[in-house]
Amino acid sequence: MDFISYGRQCIEDDDIAAVIETLKSDYLTCGPKIAEFECDLAAAVGAKYAVAVANGTAALHIAALALGLCAGDEVITSPLTFAASANCVLYCGATPVFADISNKTMLLDIEDVRRKITPKTKAIIPVHYGGELCNMDALEELAQEHGLSIIQDCAHSLGGLTCGKHQGEYPGMQIWSFHPVKTITTGEGGAITTSNKNLYDKLLRLRSHGITRDVSQYTGENHGGWYYEMLDLGFNYRLTDIQCALGITQLKKLPRFLKRRQEIVEIYNAAFANTPLQIQHTPEWSTPVRHLYTIRINDKPRRRQVFDALRAKNIGVNVHYIPVYLLPHYKNLGYAPGLCPIAEDAYERIITLPLHPGLTDDEVAYVIKCVEEVLAE
Repeated sequence: MDFISYGRQCIEDDDIAAVIETLKSDYLTCGPKIAEFECDLAAAVGAKYAVAVANGTAALHIAALALGLCAGDEVITSPLTFAASANCVLYCGATPVFADISNKTMLLDIEDVRRKITPKTKAIIPVHYGGELCNMDALEELAQEHGLSIIQDCAHSLGGLTCGKHQGEYPGMQIWSFHPVKTITTGEGGAITTSNKNLYDKLLRLRSHGITRDVSQYTGENHGGWYYEMLDLGFNYRLTDIQCALGITQLKKLPRFLKRRQEIVEIYNAAFANTPLQIQHTPEWSTPVRHLYTIRINDKPRRRQVFDALRAKNIGVNVHYIPVYLLPHYKNLGYAPGLCPIAEDAYERIITLPLHPGLTDDEVAYVIKCVEEVLAE
């Protein structure tokens, strides 16, 4: 069997044609495809506005900046995530605070979030880990109680529902990633969605050097058609028309991609139902996407053996994730093991299996067969 990646892009002829058409057009960047993709994305997730950016990390960064986070502020997030979910807080000079996860769902434990709130807390960044969605009704109620903002990390959850709602229907901001292993891809790419016009205007500026050509935002006299003003210290985080052309065609396939992912999840679930493996639980409020399919090995010391054995069989298993505060940079900042024991326990036992729309039934069957064989050895 050829190597089976845990995740990969699904690029088809219409995707390629759309990119070629844009390459032949007048605009490779700063053109009409960006607004078209943003409009389609906002509609898909239930938000009024979308701002396409260079990647999911850039989306997190300027979302945090748009909230005005600065030194002395604290932001609560999950440790079981990619480092960018917390790094964006550090970029602003603020302090990440890690709340533990639920053992069954692997999502933020809302009661631990409540315990971690202090007078310095300014925001919560819930992570919809693996495509299972956090209880946003409960988190929004908690945020309103304490006057906090929410940035949803939706990098894994495009197309999912929480409490019966699209993620963009909630206040605050939602960030998205379009890396090739995600539900849809633009190569590299990300976006922020929101229904708050003030946040939207600021995000547009922050993505492009803090500059505006919107006359209504000018602080001084308009000197002519060449004139612009820099109102914020922003960045060059723009996404190209080439990438957005790909994003437009990919979004059209979202229902098909989600259907295939769910089919594979159901096959895995049935195969592992009567094994000692622990799989991620779907809570009653979540209509998931399942970006990741994770299994947990009961015997922690065997995790490395199982991982290496599956890799030796050409299965591209992975581990998602090392708890952020255990990474050397965070240790240097004073974070220490023991902070979130459930997340640490999950990390020591977890393995991610292949899951993407391009997987064939034969490949899925091969993965299951190899997992069963390795566990039996």
